[in-house]
Amino acid sequence: MPDPTQLALFTAAALLLAVTPGPGLFFVAARTLAGGRAEGVASSFGTGLGGMAHVLAGSLGVSALVLASAELFTALKLAGAAYLVWIGCRTLRAARRDAAAVLGGAALPPAGPRRAFRDGVLVEALNPKTAAFFLAFLPQFVDPAAGGVALQFVLLGSLSIALNTLADLGVALAAGRIRDGAAAGPALMRRLREASGAAMIALGLGLALARRPAS
Repeated sequence: MPDPTQLALFTAAALLLAVTPGPGLFFVAARTLAGGRAEGVASSFGTGLGGMAHVLAGSLGVSALVLASAELFTALKLAGAAYLVWIGCRTLRAARRDAAAVLGGAALPPAGPRRAFRDGVLVEALNPKTAAFFLAFLPQFVDPAAGGVALQFVLLGSLSIALNTLADLGVALAAGRIRDGAAAGPALMRRLREASGAAMIALGLGLALARRPAS
Protein backbone atom coordinates (compact mmCIF):
# COMPACT_ATOMS: atom_id res chain seq x y z
CA MET A 1 0.00 0.00 0.00
CA PRO A 2 1.15 3.59 -0.62
CA ASP A 3 2.23 5.45 2.50
CA PRO A 4 -0.42 7.63 4.21
CA THR A 5 0.94 10.84 2.67
CA GLN A 6 0.77 9.43 -0.86
CA LEU A 7 -2.70 8.04 -0.19
CA ALA A 8 -3.91 11.42 1.06
CA LEU A 9 -2.49 13.13 -2.03
CA PHE A 10 -4.14 10.58 -4.28
CA THR A 11 -7.50 10.95 -2.54
CA ALA A 12 -7.38 14.74 -2.85
CA ALA A 13 -6.43 14.56 -6.54
CA ALA A 14 -9.05 11.88 -7.30
CA LEU A 15 -11.75 13.89 -5.51
CA LEU A 16 -10.88 17.01 -7.49
CA LEU A 17 -11.03 15.04 -10.73
CA ALA A 18 -14.33 13.41 -9.70
CA VAL A 19 -16.12 16.74 -9.26
CA THR A 20 -14.62 18.31 -12.38
CA PRO A 21 -17.29 18.36 -15.12
CA GLY A 22 -16.50 15.76 -17.75
CA PRO A 23 -18.15 13.19 -20.04
CA GLY A 24 -19.19 10.94 -17.16
CA LEU A 25 -21.01 13.67 -15.25
CA PHE A 26 -22.64 14.97 -18.42
CA PHE A 27 -23.79 11.46 -19.36
CA VAL A 28 -25.42 10.92 -15.96
CA ALA A 29 -27.07 14.36 -16.10
CA ALA A 30 -28.39 13.66 -19.60
CA ARG A 31 -29.70 10.25 -18.59
CA THR A 32 -31.45 11.74 -15.53
CA LEU A 33 -33.09 14.52 -17.53
CA ALA A 34 -34.22 11.98 -20.11
CA GLY A 35 -35.60 9.32 -17.78
CA GLY A 36 -35.75 10.60 -14.21
CA ARG A 37 -33.80 10.28 -10.98
CA ALA A 38 -34.01 6.48 -10.81
CA GLU A 39 -32.41 6.14 -14.26
CA GLY A 40 -29.73 8.66 -13.31
CA VAL A 41 -28.83 6.75 -10.16
CA ALA A 42 -28.79 3.47 -12.08
CA SER A 43 -26.53 4.94 -14.77
CA SER A 44 -24.18 6.24 -12.03
CA PHE A 45 -23.68 2.73 -10.68
CA GLY A 46 -23.43 1.41 -14.24
CA THR A 47 -20.58 3.78 -15.15
CA GLY A 48 -18.91 2.82 -11.88
CA LEU A 49 -19.00 -0.86 -12.82
CA GLY A 50 -17.78 -0.05 -16.33
CA GLY A 51 -14.90 1.91 -14.80
CA MET A 52 -13.98 -1.04 -12.60
CA ALA A 53 -13.56 -3.12 -15.75
CA HIS A 54 -10.79 -0.71 -16.80
CA VAL A 55 -9.20 -0.85 -13.35
CA LEU A 56 -9.08 -4.65 -13.38
CA ALA A 57 -7.87 -4.73 -16.98
CA GLY A 58 -5.20 -2.16 -16.18
CA SER A 59 -3.96 -4.21 -13.24
CA LEU A 60 -3.55 -7.17 -15.61
CA GLY A 61 -1.94 -5.12 -18.37
CA VAL A 62 -4.84 -5.52 -20.81
CA SER A 63 -5.48 -1.77 -21.02
CA ALA A 64 -1.82 -1.16 -21.81
CA LEU A 65 -2.11 -3.66 -24.67
CA VAL A 66 -5.18 -1.88 -26.06
CA LEU A 67 -3.48 1.52 -25.88
CA ALA A 68 -0.34 0.14 -27.55
CA SER A 69 -2.37 -1.08 -30.53
CA ALA A 70 -3.80 1.58 -32.82
CA GLU A 71 -6.25 -0.93 -34.29
CA LEU A 72 -7.61 -2.11 -30.92
CA PHE A 73 -7.85 1.43 -29.60
CA THR A 74 -9.76 2.60 -32.69
CA ALA A 75 -12.14 -0.37 -32.60
CA LEU A 76 -12.98 0.19 -28.93
CA LYS A 77 -13.29 3.94 -29.42
CA LEU A 78 -15.66 3.65 -32.37
CA ALA A 79 -17.78 1.02 -30.62
CA GLY A 80 -18.21 3.28 -27.59
CA ALA A 81 -18.90 6.34 -29.76
CA ALA A 82 -21.50 4.50 -31.84
CA TYR A 83 -23.27 3.27 -28.71
CA LEU A 84 -23.44 6.79 -27.26
CA VAL A 85 -24.80 8.22 -30.52
CA TRP A 86 -27.37 5.42 -30.66
CA ILE A 87 -28.53 6.20 -27.10
CA GLY A 88 -28.77 9.89 -28.00
CA CYS A 89 -30.84 9.21 -31.12
CA ARG A 90 -33.09 6.87 -29.18
CA THR A 91 -33.61 9.56 -26.53
CA LEU A 92 -34.52 12.16 -29.19
CA ARG A 93 -37.04 9.79 -30.79
CA ALA A 94 -38.54 8.91 -27.39
CA ALA A 95 -38.89 12.59 -26.43
CA ARG A 96 -40.89 13.34 -29.58
CA ARG A 97 -42.90 10.13 -29.40
CA ASP A 98 -43.80 10.64 -25.73
CA ALA A 99 -44.76 14.28 -26.36
CA ALA A 100 -47.16 13.11 -29.08
CA ALA A 101 -48.53 10.47 -26.72
CA VAL A 102 -49.18 13.07 -24.02
CA LEU A 103 -51.07 15.24 -26.51
CA GLY A 104 -53.10 12.17 -27.45
CA GLY A 105 -53.87 11.36 -23.82
CA ALA A 106 -51.59 8.30 -23.62
CA ALA A 107 -48.58 7.70 -21.40
CA LEU A 108 -45.54 5.71 -22.48
CA PRO A 109 -43.25 3.98 -19.98
CA PRO A 110 -39.68 5.27 -19.48
CA ALA A 111 -36.65 3.19 -20.46
CA GLY A 112 -36.24 2.08 -16.86
CA PRO A 113 -33.31 1.80 -14.43
CA ARG A 114 -32.23 -1.60 -15.73
CA ARG A 115 -31.56 -0.27 -19.22
CA ALA A 116 -29.95 2.87 -17.79
CA PHE A 117 -27.61 0.70 -15.71
CA ARG A 118 -26.69 -1.39 -18.74
CA ASP A 119 -26.11 1.70 -20.85
CA GLY A 120 -23.83 3.14 -18.16
CA VAL A 121 -21.75 -0.04 -17.98
CA LEU A 122 -21.31 -0.26 -21.74
CA VAL A 123 -20.62 3.45 -22.28
CA GLU A 124 -17.84 3.48 -19.67
CA ALA A 125 -16.41 0.05 -20.51
CA LEU A 126 -16.18 1.01 -24.21
CA ASN A 127 -14.39 4.28 -23.47
CA PRO A 128 -10.62 3.90 -24.10
CA LYS A 129 -10.02 7.35 -22.61
CA THR A 130 -10.96 5.88 -19.23
CA ALA A 131 -8.28 3.23 -19.68
CA ALA A 132 -5.80 5.92 -20.66
CA PHE A 133 -6.69 7.94 -17.56
CA PHE A 134 -6.11 5.07 -15.16
CA LEU A 135 -2.86 4.02 -16.82
CA ALA A 136 -1.54 7.60 -16.74
CA PHE A 137 -2.79 8.63 -13.29
CA LEU A 138 -2.70 5.63 -10.96
CA PRO A 139 0.92 4.48 -11.47
CA GLN A 140 2.15 7.81 -10.09
CA PHE A 141 0.85 6.74 -6.68
CA VAL A 142 1.85 3.07 -6.77
CA ASP A 143 4.89 2.21 -4.66
CA PRO A 144 6.79 -0.72 -6.28
CA ALA A 145 8.95 -1.07 -3.19
CA ALA A 146 5.88 -1.91 -1.13
CA GLY A 147 5.09 -4.93 -3.34
CA GLY A 148 1.72 -6.05 -4.64
CA VAL A 149 1.71 -3.54 -7.50
CA ALA A 150 -1.43 -5.02 -9.10
CA LEU A 151 -3.25 -4.96 -5.75
CA GLN A 152 -2.24 -1.32 -5.17
CA PHE A 153 -3.52 -0.45 -8.66
CA VAL A 154 -6.88 -2.10 -7.95
CA LEU A 155 -7.27 -0.47 -4.52
CA LEU A 156 -6.44 3.00 -5.80
CA GLY A 157 -8.64 2.50 -8.83
CA SER A 158 -11.52 1.36 -6.64
CA LEU A 159 -11.15 4.47 -4.49
CA SER A 160 -11.20 6.67 -7.60
CA ILE A 161 -14.30 4.86 -8.92
CA ALA A 162 -16.06 5.28 -5.57
CA LEU A 163 -15.42 9.04 -5.58
CA ASN A 164 -16.56 9.31 -9.21
CA THR A 165 -19.74 7.40 -8.40
CA LEU A 166 -20.51 9.68 -5.45
CA ALA A 167 -20.09 12.72 -7.71
CA ASP A 168 -22.32 11.10 -10.35
CA LEU A 169 -25.00 10.40 -7.73
CA GLY A 170 -24.91 14.05 -6.67
CA VAL A 171 -25.42 15.11 -10.27
CA ALA A 172 -28.26 12.61 -10.70
CA LEU A 173 -30.06 13.99 -7.64
CA ALA A 174 -29.58 17.60 -8.77
CA ALA A 175 -30.71 16.86 -12.33
CA GLY A 176 -33.66 14.94 -10.90
CA ARG A 177 -34.83 18.05 -9.04
CA ILE A 178 -34.57 20.06 -12.26
CA ARG A 179 -36.60 17.41 -14.09
CA ASP A 180 -39.24 17.29 -11.34
CA GLY A 181 -39.62 21.05 -11.57
CA ALA A 182 -40.21 20.80 -15.30
CA ALA A 183 -42.59 17.84 -15.11
CA ALA A 184 -45.65 20.07 -15.02
CA GLY A 185 -44.75 21.53 -18.41
CA PRO A 186 -44.71 18.87 -21.19
CA ALA A 187 -43.14 21.27 -23.69
CA LEU A 188 -40.24 22.07 -21.33
CA MET A 189 -39.83 18.38 -20.51
CA ARG A 190 -39.59 17.58 -24.20
CA ARG A 191 -36.92 20.24 -24.69
CA LEU A 192 -34.94 18.90 -21.72
CA ARG A 193 -35.08 15.36 -23.09
CA GLU A 194 -34.15 16.52 -26.57
CA ALA A 195 -31.23 18.47 -25.10
CA SER A 196 -30.09 15.36 -23.19
CA GLY A 197 -30.25 13.29 -26.37
CA ALA A 198 -28.23 15.89 -28.26
CA ALA A 199 -25.68 15.94 -25.42
CA MET A 200 -25.23 12.16 -25.67
CA ILE A 201 -24.74 12.41 -29.43
CA ALA A 202 -22.14 15.15 -28.88
CA LEU A 203 -20.34 12.98 -26.32
CA GLY A 204 -20.27 10.11 -28.81
CA LEU A 205 -18.86 12.32 -31.56
CA GLY A 206 -16.25 13.66 -29.14
CA LEU A 207 -15.20 10.12 -28.26
CA ALA A 208 -14.98 9.21 -31.96
CA LEU A 209 -12.48 12.04 -32.44
CA ALA A 210 -10.34 11.04 -29.46
CA ARG A 211 -6.71 10.40 -30.32
CA ARG A 212 -4.66 7.49 -29.07
CA PRO A 213 -2.32 8.63 -26.31
CA ALA A 214 1.31 8.96 -27.40
CA SER A 215 3.48 6.05 -26.42
